Amino acid sequence: LQKYVAGELTKFRTKLRPKAKTIFQLSVWEELLNIPYGKTRSYQEIAISLGDAKKARAVGNAVNKNPIIIIIPCHRVIGKDGVLVGFAHGLKMKQTLLDIENRPKH
Repeated sequence: LQKYVAGELTKFRTKLRPKAKTIFQLSVWEELLNIPYGKTRSYQEIAISLGDAKKARAVGNAVNKNPIIIIIPCHRVIGKDGVLVGFAHGLKMKQTLLDIENRPKH
């Protein structure tokens, strides 16, 4: 985590496999792993990538159940209008994590 905060680690390599209550939750968490460091995706974009644009709210519920924030980067999920929404640890923390990922590299 220290390397992540320092901007030295952009992708975690771990064998952690969180237990999901549903296959859909797990598919959402796996899709979150596909969001590149420093980028964001909307709940709707994730729903579309999973095959159903109408499931944006269900995506939000699955994102909310993510037990390993940062490693499974739920902070990279935003509203379709680009607004920060829905982060269990507060929007200030969500913005901080996005700022870490988007600060200029030296």
